[in-house]
Amino acid sequence: MLIRKTPDIRYSEVTPKGLYLRRREFIHAAAAGAIGAAATLSPVGTARAQAQGGRAKLPNVRKSAFSTTEKINPYEDVTGYNNFYEFGTDKDDPMRNGQKFISRPWTIRVEGLVKTPGSYDIDTFVKPHALEERIYRLRCVEAWSMVIPWVGIPLADVIKRLEPLPGAQFVEFTTLLDPKQMFGQRIPVLDWPYIEGLRMDEAMHPLAILAVGLYGEVLPNQNGAPIRLVVPWKYGFKGIKSIVRIRFTDKQPRNSWEVANPREYGFYANVNPTVDHPRWSQASERRLGEFLRRKTLMFNGYGDQVAGLYSAMDLRRAF
Repeated sequence: MLIRKTPDIRYSEVTPKGLYLRRREFIHAAAAGAIGAAATLSPVGTARAQAQGGRAKLPNVRKSAFSTTEKINPYEDVTGYNNFYEFGTDKDDPMRNGQKFISRPWTIRVEGLVKTPGSYDIDTFVKPHALEERIYRLRCVEAWSMVIPWVGIPLADVIKRLEPLPGAQFVEFTTLLDPKQMFGQRIPVLDWPYIEGLRMDEAMHPLAILAVGLYGEVLPNQNGAPIRLVVPWKYGFKGIKSIVRIRFTDKQPRNSWEVANPREYGFYANVNPTVDHPRWSQASERRLGEFLRRKTLMFNGYGDQVAGLYSAMDLRRAF
């Protein structure tokens, strides 16, 4: 999700190999000095490690049959190359600027057309659900991609527990608004706080998850701690991070990038390589760590599972 207004994608956005390797060397060095080694902790210890920005194992994570068998990107790639504009607009800004972010205690408000509105502590919110590792592709609109081992819970299971009312047709998510911690929110890049939404049938699809971890560990701050949305058939800007509110509504939410630039970013954000971004092609992508580009797959390769959700829609117009 670029804010730059140049007519073409910048060469720096596709990260020349030499620069990419130097960045990885820097990240390796930073990781070596990180606070705390990865260890299996009690839930209390896990929460404390997360609040302090350390790494901690998540207990009782089971493998998921929904996972791709593609090669996973290294931890340094996934945690060091991010879009999280609340911490800055460059790809390494979230890692550098998000380390002191306090993600515990954390409360999620549930509002709107639902039987169980209220404020939920994140541990109460997540605890009833079994944690699963889902290895998903992530495809960003800037034409780069990764394969990431998320740890999370099916969004559909959460929604069923919350019991939306019959009139609820959409689910809206909101990111924390805290300019003191998220200095990027002091800059009017977007109309803060960040808002994203899904149609109810999309939210109930078994591929959609709320992620709380990576690589079997607590979700790092720069990747959206403590809880974020992952919808693998959509472009990366649909993965709202650091969620503090979930609202059920009968009206289609206006997601933040659609508000900021409706010509370039629509509500659905489905990966469709036949529809170019106004400033560059979506026909190919560069997998982080690879030199050559690869063909972009419809729905990011998840077409067999999700195409039926959009069978009656013109995907060139509903972008």
